[in-house]
Order: sequence, then C-alpha cells, then structure tokens
Amino acid sequence: MNVDIICPLYNAEQYVQGLIDSIKKQKNVTINKFRFIVTKSKDGTDAILQKNGIEFTTVLPSEFSHSLTRETEAMKSEADILVFITQDVVIEREDWLENLIKPIENGECEASFSRQISKYNTIEKYTREKNYPEQSFINTKQDIATKGLNAVFFSDAASAIKTSVFKELNGYDGKRFSTNEDMYIAYKIIMAGYRIKYCANSVVSHSHKFSLKQLYKRYYCIGEFMAANPEIYKLGTTKAGGGLAKYILKRAICQFNVPVLFRFFPDMFARWLGMKNGRKKGEKH
Repeated sequence: MNVDIICPLYNAEQYVQGLIDSIKKQKNVTINKFRFIVTKSKDGTDAILQKNGIEFTTVLPSEFSHSLTRETEAMKSEADILVFITQDVVIEREDWLENLIKPIENGECEASFSRQISKYNTIEKYTREKNYPEQSFINTKQDIATKGLNAVFFSDAASAIKTSVFKELNGYDGKRFSTNEDMYIAYKIIMAGYRIKYCANSVVSHSHKFSLKQLYKRYYCIGEFMAANPEIYKLGTTKAGGGLAKYILKRAICQFNVPVLFRFFPDMFARWLGMKNGRKKGEKH
C-alpha cells in the first residue's frame, strides 16, 4: 500500500526541513505524495518546500480549520492510506512509518496511531507515559463498555487511516473544528464497527511547554467541543481525568520532580476551569 502524508504547516520554518528529511528516510514504505497545507504567514516555510521540490496548498489564517483543512486534502487523495502528522513531531527512527501502517496493510485495523514521548521533564512527560504506554493494543466498539471515552482516544499528531474508510465515513463531515478533530473521526471509526490500533513500536517525540494561559485556552476549546458533541462524551470518562492526575502526582513525587510538584495544582486548575467555561459557552450556542 502507498501513503499520502497530510500535514498542516504554520510558521513552520524551524520544523519543516527536518520533517521532510526524516520522512524521506523511512524504510519499506511507498510515499505517493506529500500533502502540505501552508497557512499564509511571513516566515520561510513555503521557500523551504519549493527548494525541496514539494508542491503545497496555501490557505489564509481565516480559512484554516484543524478538521476541514485536513479533510480537503484527504478527499483528493488517491493513496491507499492517509498519514496525518503535525509540524512539531520529531521522527528519529526510520521504521516509524512502516510500524504505523503495517497493521492496516495486514488487516489488523483500519486506523492506527503512534506512541508519543516528550523530551521535557514536565507534566507533559507523565501524561505521555500514561496515555501512550509501552504495549500496543486495539480498540473496537466492544471496548466502550470497559474503557468509555478512552476507546476513542486517538491523535493525528502521528496517525494513519485507510483512505477508503475515511471517505466512506465522510471524514469530519465538513465541520470546522478548532480542536479534537482526531477524537471526532476516531468516534466515527469505532461506531462504524472498525478498529483502531495503538502502535507502541511507532514512536515520535512531541513536546510542548504551555503557559497556564495557553493551557486554559486549549482546554476551553476542548470544553466547547464537548458541548457541541455530547454523543461522544456520553461514552463516559471512566474517571480517566482523575486517574491521570493521580498518576502525574505519584510519578512526580517518586522522582522528586520539584518543578512539576510546584506546577501541578495551578496546571490542573487551568485545565479544569478552561474546560468548564468552554462547555458553558458551548452549551449556550
């Protein structure tokens, strides 16, 4: 099977050359086309793509949508598999892509996503440990009973979907999401009776250092998404949020990670308040 790489880019000058080089080094895969979408800015992203002989689509900031921008490129694809990535993932292993798409090629699943690790010794390091364990697994509709919302956990920072399935399900239904478009498509995949595999042997580094204000805004958007898509959140959280918080605190104490311990309560409060206010705003519309 061949693949199309779909990746939105914005002010990506510091990332894009390394991203291209690491993808070109991938072994035992056939890349049909790079489908980069550049949100117009004043940096040199487009010049780097032109230097590498890579065609790309340009959109205005007002036109960009995490869902619709990806969907537009995906619907034009003639490849067997769609591979979605974000500009800030760091791909160090040459078997990343092979290990990501192999389960789809072998008929184990119709979608897959990679393991993500963080290079920073922050709260994100522990959330990555919890959400992206060392063992692979496959989620199906039957897992909703025991996993609840975790059954549709999925990240398009590094993921793959069989093109025919994406198109059959009508992608993101033409909706404009500011976040959680990956959860939306995962919900549709699972509810249609298809399977999603988490591939622990397909590894990328994905690291951030969010301020409390940025965290609040991020979870505010998630809260709005929750309000707009109640059918997804009716699956139940199975106390996932509380379990994650306990895991982070326990790991930070065990490692005597003082910066994380100081940050823990303000961080959790910013997430909770952002989500609460986002849901409240979303429920009014």
